Amino acid sequence: MTTLWGTLTLLGYLLTLALVPFVFLNKKRYPASTVAWILAIIVLPYLGGLLYVVFGINRVARRAALKKASRVQIGLHLPEVSHYQLLSSEEFTQPSEALMRLAYRVAGTRPTFGNRVEVIHDTNRALGLIEEAVSAAEQTIHLEYYIWQPDRTGTRLRDLLIRKAREGVKVRFLYDNLGSWFLSRQFLKPMLDAGIDVAPFLPGQSWRDRWSINLRSHRKIVIVDGTIGFTGGMNIGDEYLGRNPLFGFWRDTHLRLVGPTVLQLQQVFVEDWYFATHEQLTDRSLFPEPEEIGEQVAQVIAGGPDAEWDAMHAMFFAAISEARERVLLATSYFVPTPAIVMALETAAYRGVTVRLLLPRKSAHHYMVLAARSYYESLLESGVEIYEYTKGMLHSKTITIDGQWSMVGTPNLDTRSLQLNFEVAVAIYDARTASILEEYFEADLQQAERIDFSTWRSRPARQALAENAVRLFSPVL
Repeated sequence: MTTLWGTLTLLGYLLTLALVPFVFLNKKRYPASTVAWILAIIVLPYLGGLLYVVFGINRVARRAALKKASRVQIGLHLPEVSHYQLLSSEEFTQPSEALMRLAYRVAGTRPTFGNRVEVIHDTNRALGLIEEAVSAAEQTIHLEYYIWQPDRTGTRLRDLLIRKAREGVKVRFLYDNLGSWFLSRQFLKPMLDAGIDVAPFLPGQSWRDRWSINLRSHRKIVIVDGTIGFTGGMNIGDEYLGRNPLFGFWRDTHLRLVGPTVLQLQQVFVEDWYFATHEQLTDRSLFPEPEEIGEQVAQVIAGGPDAEWDAMHAMFFAAISEARERVLLATSYFVPTPAIVMALETAAYRGVTVRLLLPRKSAHHYMVLAARSYYESLLESGVEIYEYTKGMLHSKTITIDGQWSMVGTPNLDTRSLQLNFEVAVAIYDARTASILEEYFEADLQQAERIDFSTWRSRPARQALAENAVRLFSPVL
């Protein structure tokens, strides 16, 4: 028995160590992820190798190249919808102007005038507004979601889409093949029978693709008739309305958009649709002449591994670095890169009030442990950290100096910043920032502030668990 166990152990190490050269050959933009995978392979024989095969083999570069080619191809045929000029420093504060220019460079969109942006903090209201817009649709309904659950909420919205399709409205539904794992053929068949075009973002045609969790569309987008748009943190399912007792109360933030920036959101959907289906949606009717019916300046920022720049990473880093008075940031997953940690700590050392609202409860507890491994140095620098205790925190928001805001789908973790396809809206408006700050302060009343001295004296076993998980933070 001892000999058999020794043989199996030796074989395990030989097999896993054989993967190490592949880790080096599988080029990574961030060396820390390479180190993390080598550590996993060496420390966890068999298991580390299996995890690397499932999660670590970099299919991102190959797939991202295909996505980039799709974006370029469809871009040749799309109408110009981002024709607004960059604003001058006379009209906006320096941080806002700098962030406008950065967003243009890394995401390719210009700020648009004349928008009406509504911040929605109640998920039931958000779904109600989406259903209202869908019910009033006359020409097209485009939806893209990371998670769509085939439960009561998902079925209700599906049936509404079916009714609109039978009325003659063209409906296109794009879902992430991994995030919407539970969508069955039986659930989708009534949609197909009604004439709805349905497509997975990554179909997983090969065995290897089905095992990959990289290059996911984490976007949540609804566009109705090219004039009303929705995006933010909320997916479709009972849990997002607080109906799942496992999660309890659900705190999220969503946006309802009317105005020119909706066309930028439409363009993101059209590019993703082309990548998934090779169908070019370039008809001018999909991009109606925008009406400037609001007063807000907004700019859609789409990011993903197909771009030359990590757009979301760049925006978070620059926004925190530009802050002069306060940074209020809420995220459901917090596994920051060294650059983001440096930006947060440096801002606090400069005297900027930096407040982080993070979850105490999560669908993935290891993500809470990973986040807590960063607390000590952040607290020492003066960053204020609060853990939300009322229920599930799923918001992804940031406001800077009460002047600039960004709301969307990206969390402050490796996947959102470097691997997933995400979308957000930057809003250059003090009134919107004020609304978000009011919601943030209200959320703090349902949160517990982490005390630095108390945190440093936490049990050693807790710190050990946090730091053990942190070793794998580049690949979480």
